[in-house]
Amino acid sequence: MASGLVMEPVPITSQKHDPAWKHCQMFKIGERVQLKCIYCNKLFKGGGIHRIKEHLAGQKGNASTCLRVPQDVRAQMQQSLDGVVVKKRNRQKLDEEITNINPSPHGEGELIAVQNDVSNGVQLIGVPETLEHKGLLGNQEGMTSGRSLERRKRGRGKSSCAGHSALVVSNSVALGPPKVNNFVHEAIGRFLYDIGAPPDAVNSAYFQPMIDAIASGGSGVVPPTYHDICSWILKNSVEEVRNNIDKHRETWGRTGCSVLVDQWNTESGKVLLSFLVYCPEGTVFWESVDASDIINSSDALYELLRRVVEEVGVKDVLQVITSGEEQCMVAGRRLTDTFPTLYWTPCAARCLDLMLEDFGNIEWINTVIEQARSITKFVYNHSVVLNMVRRSTFGNDIVEPGATRFSTNFTTLKRLVDLKHCLQVMVTSQEWMDSLYSKEPGGMEMLDLISNQSFWSSCILIVGLTNPLLRVLRMVGSEKRPAMGYVYAGMYRAKETIKKELVKREEYMIYWNIIDQRWEQHWCSPLHAAGFYLNPKIFYSFEGDMHGDILSHMFDCIERLVPDTKVQDKIIKELNLYKSAAGDFKRKMAIRAKDTLLPAEWWSTYGGGCPNLTRLAIRILSQTCSSIGCRRNEIPFEKAHNTRNCLERQRLSDLVFVQYNLRLKQMVDKNSEQDFMDPISFENISVTEDWVTGKDMCLDDNGSFDWMELDSTSASTMLLGPSNDDADDLGSGFYDYEIFSRAKHGEEENVEDNVENH
Repeated sequence: MASGLVMEPVPITSQKHDPAWKHCQMFKIGERVQLKCIYCNKLFKGGGIHRIKEHLAGQKGNASTCLRVPQDVRAQMQQSLDGVVVKKRNRQKLDEEITNINPSPHGEGELIAVQNDVSNGVQLIGVPETLEHKGLLGNQEGMTSGRSLERRKRGRGKSSCAGHSALVVSNSVALGPPKVNNFVHEAIGRFLYDIGAPPDAVNSAYFQPMIDAIASGGSGVVPPTYHDICSWILKNSVEEVRNNIDKHRETWGRTGCSVLVDQWNTESGKVLLSFLVYCPEGTVFWESVDASDIINSSDALYELLRRVVEEVGVKDVLQVITSGEEQCMVAGRRLTDTFPTLYWTPCAARCLDLMLEDFGNIEWINTVIEQARSITKFVYNHSVVLNMVRRSTFGNDIVEPGATRFSTNFTTLKRLVDLKHCLQVMVTSQEWMDSLYSKEPGGMEMLDLISNQSFWSSCILIVGLTNPLLRVLRMVGSEKRPAMGYVYAGMYRAKETIKKELVKREEYMIYWNIIDQRWEQHWCSPLHAAGFYLNPKIFYSFEGDMHGDILSHMFDCIERLVPDTKVQDKIIKELNLYKSAAGDFKRKMAIRAKDTLLPAEWWSTYGGGCPNLTRLAIRILSQTCSSIGCRRNEIPFEKAHNTRNCLERQRLSDLVFVQYNLRLKQMVDKNSEQDFMDPISFENISVTEDWVTGKDMCLDDNGSFDWMELDSTSASTMLLGPSNDDADDLGSGFYDYEIFSRAKHGEEENVEDNVENH
């Protein structure tokens, strides 16, 4: 810089729309304006914003590469540069197309589509010269651009459309809904079939952006090579995922996090463990381990858990969730001895699934399930019958895949009950009576069951007994809200519902004992009880004192999660303000908000007068209760662990790292409406097999096994009732002492005495 000249900052005005302006500063030095990169502080004396963009994108030639720019910014700049190239290419193609337009043979007042170029997304249309300025594009500017194109045509000496001006309409000013291009869809289908991708690959959140990116590149876009996919693209994706995990990490200090251990057996007999980290921002995949040689050793499992907890950060981890097997229990409890500021907890989803399995093994319930399966197996193995059922139910399937095989037993019974009237109408219709299938043994059995009131009464009772457990299972597996503030209340409601359904103690205790036996470890979890206590919607619905066990568990959490005794004492004082609804807790806004805000958000908003208790409440209420993941069968875990070459193993491990985290991110970002799950698709067969696979049915000779004859589904949820929030359905009022007592065999008399005394 010349001596005496001062760098004078120049504000960047809002008129500068290029995305690169957000990543540089502008200075005036004498009469010259210079730009400076905000990441590496490099000054550019010329080249303008385009040169800065090349610098940030790492595009060599006119500028050096910035070594400090974040990966997402680099990708954004590269995308912007690519867009400039595409626009230039499209302008050139547009000029060529305009000069080659033939005179239109149509009448002067008719709107004619001259060209619809799918590859560049630009549509050329002929417009009458007499069209008013507020016609197709609705403004003077649109007509001006049309006339300038007309002048450009005449200037090149080419023939023009007789009596017409040419207008350009981009996709952003669409004249109607997007056109369905069958040849494009078929090309996509052939590609997916060739690589063996499942049909629901098109539901990926990244599918449409890929289509858009290809379309924006025009017809000359060059696809990436094998080397590109395996090298720089994967490398950039790994960095992108790591940056996303770093963003999650920034929240762990405030909300805390849970380490989740997901265990499963591969087809080759290996036992793999996936480690994930949960916080309200979402779940991230940490790593996978081949635990085949150590799964039965509590010492080896302990060492593995300890290492992962230390990598994630001991100060941020509130709990480690594993399966409930003996060796995991021993390793988990040893872990809590090593790290006295965290808890080990068995997976609530697995526990609930075992309860549902036990319910299904009760003789009378198993009989009803088998009867219901005889209906669905017959329906789903005959295309004609399945079409008839779908028409009768307005597109709804009668098999509803659940999260697990055992939960599917009861989600499907509920679906049958919801569609009972539709099914009864179908089997009494003339179409059914005239069909060959109504005379077959399976068809006659289906008619008998659908017409049998005793069958439906049993189904309704089973749904009443199990639906509350299904609700808890959905809550603990939900990405919509952390489950810690609701799971204890959910289990209370499940037992309460069973008691109301059966009334007699000797009847409802059969089911309570199943729940208590499976849930024993969870009832003793201080975190679950503390979440119940700290949920304001639940807490302020109590009349009288909270049950002693719950308060005791709340104290346990204070002592374990807050090692500083001075802070513990402050929390106890602040707890009294919460109990008496003092300060901001008594505001009308706070009272209303307890029904609308998530519990942790409520504390963050109204807990300012109790800073120590608020911090603890947010950390507890921000946790999950189960070690859940996405569908892992499409991720090459086993390949990564079987590969002997060290370099290839690392590459495959990075591929797994990217794939799993992208899937997990979609679980948070996806629409609240569930994706359609086809009961007979191979992807869902692990949970629906018992309901859709027939025995020797494929030997039938009626020609009804042609899947091409199936009607497409378009379910109407109106028949199934509103989809309510499971947590909101918990209601208020938790008064039943017997439920909190968790009676077992041999304790009945003491419990009855306690109930009478209360």
